[in-house]
Amino acid sequence: MAELRISVDRLQIGNYIKLPLSWRDHPFLLSSFMIKKEEQIQLIRQLGLKHVFIIPEKSDAPPKPAEILEMPQSDVDLDDEIVTLQENMQAEKLQRIEQMKEYRRNVQRTEQSFNRSLAQMRALINKLQNRPLNAIREAHELIDDITNQLMQADQMVLHLMSDSPEGESLYYHTLNVAMLSMLLAKQCGKTAEEIKLLGMAAVFHDIGKIKIPTQILRKTEPLSKPEENLYKMHPRYSLSLLDLAQEFPAQAKGIILRHHERLDGSGYPEGLVASQIDDLSQLMAVIDEYDSLCHPQIGGKTAATPHTVLSFMFKHKTQQLNKDYIGLLIKHLGIYPPGSVVELSNGQIGLVMSVNSQRLLYPSVLIYDAAIPRTEAAVVDLENMNLSIKRVLLPSRLPQEIFDYLSPRTRISYFFDSSSGPNSN
Repeated sequence: MAELRISVDRLQIGNYIKLPLSWRDHPFLLSSFMIKKEEQIQLIRQLGLKHVFIIPEKSDAPPKPAEILEMPQSDVDLDDEIVTLQENMQAEKLQRIEQMKEYRRNVQRTEQSFNRSLAQMRALINKLQNRPLNAIREAHELIDDITNQLMQADQMVLHLMSDSPEGESLYYHTLNVAMLSMLLAKQCGKTAEEIKLLGMAAVFHDIGKIKIPTQILRKTEPLSKPEENLYKMHPRYSLSLLDLAQEFPAQAKGIILRHHERLDGSGYPEGLVASQIDDLSQLMAVIDEYDSLCHPQIGGKTAATPHTVLSFMFKHKTQQLNKDYIGLLIKHLGIYPPGSVVELSNGQIGLVMSVNSQRLLYPSVLIYDAAIPRTEAAVVDLENMNLSIKRVLLPSRLPQEIFDYLSPRTRISYFFDSSSGPNSN
């Protein structure tokens, strides 16, 4: 966007400006912002600035015309007031910085928990064929631990996690389906036992894919009919592997077998209809479909953003999938799920990092600001900043410098904690 260098004396309310200062050299939380009150202009003068940059495209008003500028009035009477304002803003900025640091520490702890769970998931899936009893026992321990955390938390924050390495998509998909299924089950009042059943089913719901030839799983073109038929056998293959361990819950086996069934009879492997598909299977089918649409694993299908997938499911999948669970998923993830690249009401671009289950309209967003080092990028609470989301953007259409700064994930993975974002105090 075009930037114009103008005199500070031409500033007025409604101008969207960029300060020609390092982020550390001014008291404003962001280096680019809309002027909303006269005191901000006085404070900019107090900083000793003679010129700033205005971005007309983001402004609600033009700058004052140069030819009719009046001589600025003496600010002597305002000095004490502006100095106090500057001190208060600087103190608030430091407090926000500390809150952001604490938020990053929360995310780091959550990421560590995510990585531990992922490592456990990978180990027990790989162990199932050779040591099935050990694999089932470890799965119970993992799911029991996650369930206990879920049941004890008053509110949940879903965090965006790191990308999956090449060849790890099965493990990331498995953990995503487990986490979101269990979260959704808690949201709709399922018992701890039901949540554990969903978790156990999710851990092993795609284990049968290890019997599918690699060339099919990695094929980038649409599958042929014979390949598709073989692929659709993976729920049955999952059960045959789980039959090695009698301790595996029978009800969880049923969820695994039916997670690709559809209400209208178009699913597989048995072509069941709504009345033949149990409630927990319907729930996990919604989550599996969501993650699979975000990250297609076969057939060369294009990945889609979480926002686009939720909209698509709501508009086109309610005949095949339980519409109440689709609605609950949208309600839980928010209209703008973690991983969404968004344009804010002030024109800035950001990446949704986390959503609080009790404040879905106000996610925590990492803001692109070229004046702020990427390692110190502001993660702001939209409600606290009086901002809203204007629209969702496609990551592929971002300017390269914004893409590199925000680093939108190619694999959207979620994990939770029980804090409430960068402004939890």
